[in-house]
Amino acid sequence: MKRFIIGIGGVTNGGKTTLTNRLSKALPNCCVVHQDDFFKPQDQIAVGDDGFRQWDVMTALDMEAMVSTVRAWQENPLKFALSHGVRTRAEEQDPALHHQAHILIVEGFLLYNYKPLLDMFDKRYYITIPYAECKRRRSTRKYTVPDPPGLFDGHVWPMYLKHRAEMESSCVDVEHLDGMQSKDEIYNQVYKDIQNTLLNSL
Repeated sequence: MKRFIIGIGGVTNGGKTTLTNRLSKALPNCCVVHQDDFFKPQDQIAVGDDGFRQWDVMTALDMEAMVSTVRAWQENPLKFALSHGVRTRAEEQDPALHHQAHILIVEGFLLYNYKPLLDMFDKRYYITIPYAECKRRRSTRKYTVPDPPGLFDGHVWPMYLKHRAEMESSCVDVEHLDGMQSKDEIYNQVYKDIQNTLLNSL
């Protein structure tokens, strides 16, 4: 059974979740892990020198639990899919068809700065959008914990630049996606690339 782990990372509000949801419906035997599901409780998020709770840093996330979740998928994609309510084509057709590809999409804003997770990906995509567009999109979002005034300029954007610089200085192999393209253009580009990767692996 072929297993592929695809990372969809990049800037906040860049379109990661939209792309992930569309791909997960189109790709066979596809499960999804969202990094946002691994945030620690608010009372465990430190307040930094910038005066803001440090949501956009690695320590705000339970990365060990996230890696364990990905490992659980690696060990048994069919069991993982069943426990997450995902119907697989093997299940629909014939349980003996276990030779086909199973795909896990891991989506999040800070995927490529944590080596235990970084090393698990077969493909890595990274979406970017300019500062002004990112700020505009962020201002229209409704979060469970609302952004306090000044958070974007004082914490979110600086942390994005910091982590992106760390990723680039480590020469992480990512395929860059222009988040200013239409949703269809981004989806078609990634979908074709994944299909080619799957075909070349058979």
